[in-house]
Amino acid sequence: MQLHNLKDATQQVSFIEAVKTGLGRNQGVFFPDSLAPIADIDALLDLDFVTRSSKILSHLIGDELPADTVAEMVQNAFNFDVKLVEVEKDIYCLELFHGPTLAFKDFGGRFMAECLAQFSQGEKVTILTATSGDTGAAVAHAFYNKPNIDVVILYPKGKISLAQQKLFTTLGNNIHCYAVDGSFDDCQSMVKQAFLDDEVKEKLGLNSANSINISRLVAQVCYYFEAIAQLPKAQRAKAHISVPSGNFGNVCAAMIGAVLGMPVAKLSATTNQNDTVPRFLQNKEWAPNATIESLSNAMDVSKPNNWPRVQHMLDNAWFSYDDFYSSCVDEEKTKEVMKKIHQTGYVAEPHTAIAYQGLKENIAPGSAGIFLATAHPAKFKESVEEILEIELPMPKPLADALAKQCLAEDIVCDYQLLRTELLKKLA
Repeated sequence: MQLHNLKDATQQVSFIEAVKTGLGRNQGVFFPDSLAPIADIDALLDLDFVTRSSKILSHLIGDELPADTVAEMVQNAFNFDVKLVEVEKDIYCLELFHGPTLAFKDFGGRFMAECLAQFSQGEKVTILTATSGDTGAAVAHAFYNKPNIDVVILYPKGKISLAQQKLFTTLGNNIHCYAVDGSFDDCQSMVKQAFLDDEVKEKLGLNSANSINISRLVAQVCYYFEAIAQLPKAQRAKAHISVPSGNFGNVCAAMIGAVLGMPVAKLSATTNQNDTVPRFLQNKEWAPNATIESLSNAMDVSKPNNWPRVQHMLDNAWFSYDDFYSSCVDEEKTKEVMKKIHQTGYVAEPHTAIAYQGLKENIAPGSAGIFLATAHPAKFKESVEEILEIELPMPKPLADALAKQCLAEDIVCDYQLLRTELLKKLA
């Protein structure tokens, strides 16, 4: 798999190099030079999830890894269910929260951990990542107690749910967490500064587990194929998939799937009030506003790192702008939609409700619709219970985490302070 830096085309790397490097020069993200369609999609869709995912990832990675090695990595990473639930006639919810941290990021986090275990060859690695909610837990659990790997997680203090926070701040050992006095974009900015700091990169063996890392992105492609495989065959070619979007990695993976030949007609990337992309598509001006806090906090991102990858596919006509939709859903509408979905007997947390709304706004008559549930409703227990006036049972992983002590350290939004702390603790 040959990739190039979207900000510096002279930086060409292999898949293995891209995984180990994380972020390219000038803070550019890596992306494949080309994406070859997969032959015989119908036969691919007839396979079980793990076997199909192994074939998809081997196709993307190419000859850098033997097929049996990729198959073993997928078997280790994807050892939990993916469920497609019909919520109303021809409208389905893709539940991606059946992994160990109850969020879709378990797929990418666990596959990335498998990749680095293969590629690092005993060298010291420090994973530095920012989280707006679910990335932190998925990455922390995927790398917990892995030899020669430390994980540093930055998160905006007081701006993610307690359940999300406790899933990663209570582990300790090789997991180091910092509560930043600022927004997710502030956390992400400090991560980017670290990757421009040659001394820090060299001494810590720096890598990132944000969705900027190509290993996480390709892993997420697999569950879209599973969603289509679980649809009735007559509905596949007319499917419309709606993705709740913050950093835009998840919808990027869906688009990659479409380029590979996955039979999907349309894609929606629906945001909360942090609407940089919807506004850009309307007026072609990239004008991020200050990040707004919302019920759907994992999407509180005004400068999405993965948008350049999506735009690259759209600008090069790998996927049509005519079949790509992006709108925003405000707080009151989010609450209203949560209640509307609940009337069907299904419980959706805010991110899922936003995906549902984006689907309903744009789906064509006669099409099958798939909206993503990226996290278990109990991860947003307080807001879901208050809005829907119900009591949610607490899944065991969350109950266990909530009972533990938070081990995170507070830090102001100052890269130099973070730099000093990391070099002292981990170098």
